[in-house]
Amino acid sequence: MKAIRHSLTALTLAVVAGAAQAQISDGVIKIGVLSDMSSLYTDLAGAGSVVAARMAVEDSGIEKRGIKVEIVSADHQNKADVGSNIVRQWYDVDKVDVVVDTPNSGVALAVNQITRDKGKAFLVSGAASSDLTGKACSPNTIHWTYDTWMLANGTGSARVRSCSTGTRQYACRRIASPAWVSRYARRSVASSPASTSRKICCCRPR
Repeated sequence: MKAIRHSLTALTLAVVAGAAQAQISDGVIKIGVLSDMSSLYTDLAGAGSVVAARMAVEDSGIEKRGIKVEIVSADHQNKADVGSNIVRQWYDVDKVDVVVDTPNSGVALAVNQITRDKGKAFLVSGAASSDLTGKACSPNTIHWTYDTWMLANGTGSARVRSCSTGTRQYACRRIASPAWVSRYARRSVASSPASTSRKICCCRPR
């Protein structure tokens, strides 16, 4: 929640700086908080992200400068098609200018493309896929907070450095994301000369 608050503050201040040139729909900045309101990411984001967005707008002081800001929100249900339909409705009918939050990489990647096609803005603080700044990189999207590349390289390198094959054994463990798994495997194998397997492993005492 703190991440979306800080990033939204920066975004609204940027809008103020370019207000003379910006084309804001209907003279109102409309921010759409697309989040998980009912499932596994609801504690991480959900209603808290909506509150954070309102706090960010207040912190920015943008409304005191005569610029009206409206916040709308919706539940993407962790489904790319549901999220896509919501965002199309927001952009085409409700005149939303920027979509924020969006935990769930599948939903975020779908919204990323729609946002690019519509010429809007997308501020991602909930999804982790590094494709958002890789093969699916868009000039309309800002990927904030963290991604799978950071998690794999940071965590994978630290785990390999902390392991000694003479005193520890490797225990395979299921890890959440396929992208995370792939990057973790490559990092672990590359960092450990003794590694002969591409399994995803972590260390534990014997």
